[in-house]
Amino acid sequence: MGEQYLSIVNSGTFYLIIAGVLSLITVMCIVFLIKSYRAGIKIGMDKSILRKTIISSATFTLLPSISILLGVIALSGSLGVPFSWLRLSVIGALQYELNVAEVAAQSLGLAGLKPELMSMEAFVTIALVMTVGILGGVVCCLFFLKKYLGKLQKAPKKESTGKPGFGAHATTALFVGLCGAYIGAYVGEAIVGRPMETGGFARDLMPLTVACIAAAAMAVFEFFIQKKDKKVLENFSLAASMLIAMTAAVLIQFM
Repeated sequence: MGEQYLSIVNSGTFYLIIAGVLSLITVMCIVFLIKSYRAGIKIGMDKSILRKTIISSATFTLLPSISILLGVIALSGSLGVPFSWLRLSVIGALQYELNVAEVAAQSLGLAGLKPELMSMEAFVTIALVMTVGILGGVVCCLFFLKKYLGKLQKAPKKESTGKPGFGAHATTALFVGLCGAYIGAYVGEAIVGRPMETGGFARDLMPLTVACIAAAAMAVFEFFIQKKDKKVLENFSLAASMLIAMTAAVLIQFM
């Protein structure tokens, strides 16, 4: 079943559909780039400055995109390259896609995103859950972004008194909540275990171990960024931490 399933989700038809969608997105980006360049010239900006800005932006986009590529590789083994490529090229988020796909697979009774257990029915369900879930951000932007930005714009008044604004509190709460949910799940797998198809639970220390290694790697990067003023590390700290953790997972698996 696994080989037949992968041959379908990696078929030429899927590639053509996804290539068409991404081509449209690429054309839109080029159009906005040209319009922005012309608008800059119109208001009197120097052409050399505009060109340097474009080149530097393109250069510094390459390093952070490595983490996105890793997400595509991680998903492609179970959901195929075309769909994974699409999910992480438009409005998808690395932290969201992997976890939602895993949760959707488990809700179907599958023991994770294993190709040999996947079917087209499972693929369609997982793809639908991932797509509908990410639309929440789009809907919130359409109806609530203006009000939210209004609150963010009030932040400087609070910051002038030494207190963080609404945006700082919201971002901190978001990441604390995400980390709490992930670490809680990993601790649960380490202590209680995850359900097995044959019944019972199997303890798995690997997720918690890899998470700790990734956190330690990120802490080292943050030390140099914050304490040693190595701001250039911000561009690839996430990707490097992921690579270190993934390499450690492979080494631990074969030890």
